[in-house]
Amino acid sequence: MNNKEIVKTLQLTMQLMELHEDNAFKIKGYQSAITAIERGGVSLDKLDSAQLQELPGIGKSIAEAIIQIRESGTHPFLEGLLEKTPQGILELLKIKGLGPKKIKTLWKELEITSTHELMEACQSGQVAKIKGFGEKTQESIIQKLEFNASNKGKWLFADIDDEGALLMTTLKKVLGNDVLAPVGSYGKMAEIVDDLTFLIGTDNPKDTLKKIGKIEELHRNDRLCSPFRWQGEWKEMGLQVILLLAEKDKFIRKKLLLTSSPSHLLHPVEGTSTLGEYFYRKNFTSEEEAYTSAGMPYIPADLREGNGELEWAQDHSLDELLTLKDLKGPLHNHSTYSDGKNKLEDLAAYCKSAGYEYLGIADHSRSAFYANGLDEDRIRIQHEEIDRLNESLAPFRIFKGIESDILTDGSLDYSAEVLASFDYIVASIHSGLSMDSKKATERLIRAIQNPHTTILGHPTGRLLLRREGYPIDHRAVIDACAHYQVVIEINANPWRLDLDWHWVRYAMEQGVTLSINPDAHENEGINDMKYGVIVGRKGGLTKDMTLNTKSAEDLNQYFQERKKNKL
Repeated sequence: MNNKEIVKTLQLTMQLMELHEDNAFKIKGYQSAITAIERGGVSLDKLDSAQLQELPGIGKSIAEAIIQIRESGTHPFLEGLLEKTPQGILELLKIKGLGPKKIKTLWKELEITSTHELMEACQSGQVAKIKGFGEKTQESIIQKLEFNASNKGKWLFADIDDEGALLMTTLKKVLGNDVLAPVGSYGKMAEIVDDLTFLIGTDNPKDTLKKIGKIEELHRNDRLCSPFRWQGEWKEMGLQVILLLAEKDKFIRKKLLLTSSPSHLLHPVEGTSTLGEYFYRKNFTSEEEAYTSAGMPYIPADLREGNGELEWAQDHSLDELLTLKDLKGPLHNHSTYSDGKNKLEDLAAYCKSAGYEYLGIADHSRSAFYANGLDEDRIRIQHEEIDRLNESLAPFRIFKGIESDILTDGSLDYSAEVLASFDYIVASIHSGLSMDSKKATERLIRAIQNPHTTILGHPTGRLLLRREGYPIDHRAVIDACAHYQVVIEINANPWRLDLDWHWVRYAMEQGVTLSINPDAHENEGINDMKYGVIVGRKGGLTKDMTLNTKSAEDLNQYFQERKKNKL
């Protein structure tokens, strides 16, 4: 069991302790231990009790709990808390903005123990009457419950990426000469996926279904199956799987139709018919042949979004699009100086071993006190360490950045003098998220106008499947970035993927450069760069319009010239 899983179990324990009003000192002890584990960067996997207690914030009882969690996934103290907690309360604890104290109040005053009961109480106006809640909080709870309900049963692509690849490998082993391809939202590598859908080309569907039935990890739902469709779940994780069977000679045609958005298929062909109608009427031996036959340039499955890709491909080559290997380094990352889990030196070493030319460190600024944001003294210490590391790691380079909070009035954290000490600034909003479109847009534009702003970080602050982003006028924000020559980030963290890919093409048309950044808080987070590339390509992002395809030398020159011209 890794650190993340251990921390998740400890966090649940702490939440239930707060819910049941346990000893405040004990609760504080759990919080200290969780913070220490998250920032320590030390794997707990094989440490014994004595070694665990040598770590800051971990005493004897929590060390024992960690060992029990590693062995069984839980520990006796947590089990005791769960026994006196209604099952539905655990669902309430997942609602953003509803902490254990508020849930305790709802439970005791309105006897609410489920999301269904909470929605009913909100809709009837009962929650607003409780002291400490009010109309605004009640409306916020309704919106969050509706948001959660609309996303139930959905998955981040990144969360099922490995499982999908494993299922595909498993299917290939048993299907023999049958043809197999991922389709649907998973096949298009959409940010959010409903299920794992595969198309199988077979001339003997009965035999194919028998082979599928031998896969132990697949659990069939008889009610949803038919002679040409298998549906059920993969393993015990509740991930829906749909296997569609088609005759081999119709396989390419079916795949094209199942991996293309409606907008893509509605593109006109031969005057009156559409691309979808053209694909439907014929059989093809390859997808490339299908597009050529229709008089169109070939478009890969992950780009068939109806976002101008066919028009663009008429005069451009797919080779112009960004690929992961084109990126020379990530520019938005966090170390133990703020809320990251790995030391700056370790992050740099990880990036270097991954083949990158540079690392841009952008720890949190001082206003992000909850994330251990840097004050001026720690900035100086970090910059001194960067100078030393740049000497020892050369030609690999660490660029001095900061993720400066955009304050409520649109100004940036720190004085102009401090901001000028960095190579670049990532300006992002982290607080005051309850804004209407006008306020949010004005706040962002003021930050964009600041001469120190180099990159606009995760523009809407969204967390996919967790919370909606604050509403902004995308065109106005992008136009402002074009005018003030500010780069826009595509935050590659799978929870964010922000800027949304639908706005990438417009940004490029206005001359705005984009940057793929993982917002990594640990070494392995650097690997999320690939998800940023996937969504960037959906929007038509090219190598030339991506900031961090520049070499270390060229990027350094870009930063220096920009500061010279702006400041």
